[in-house]
Amino acid sequence: MKKLYLVRHAKSSWDDPSLDDIDRPLNQRGKKDAPEMGERLKKQNILPDLLISSPGKRARSTAKKIAQKIGYPKKDIQIHDALYHGSDDMLIDIVRKLPDAVERVMLFGHNPGFTGFANQLCNINIYNIPTAGIVAIDFHTDSWKEVETGKGELVFFDYPKKQPS
Repeated sequence: MKKLYLVRHAKSSWDDPSLDDIDRPLNQRGKKDAPEMGERLKKQNILPDLLISSPGKRARSTAKKIAQKIGYPKKDIQIHDALYHGSDDMLIDIVRKLPDAVERVMLFGHNPGFTGFANQLCNINIYNIPTAGIVAIDFHTDSWKEVETGKGELVFFDYPKKQPS
């Protein structure tokens, strides 16, 4: 079984309008929410084999803060350009090219792409993955190459303002 975690970056700052979108940092809430979500993952004993982030500063910062909480080496986080506002086709291509030796992968990226991608993979209707939101998806296959739209199974959908059930 393959497990995919889609993580939308935490809340970003708009304080400096001169910054390019890719260079926007996390704001104070984002700096609080990302480690909180990392703690939630740690409590569930979720430790991915591989973390891959968009090159966007806010996504990379979110990945580093979550990595620190779950015990994943920050230096091992990979960067993939297509995670920065990539289309569904680009995102599924990334997933299908993952090495089969890797069972659990966490991708860090952006909306609206990640919400649409999660909906497509699981044939569900999440209106919006909030900032720092995480969608966990299982695929009943031994090969990432076999991942198809509509074949994912939603395991959980969590985000900072969600109340524990």
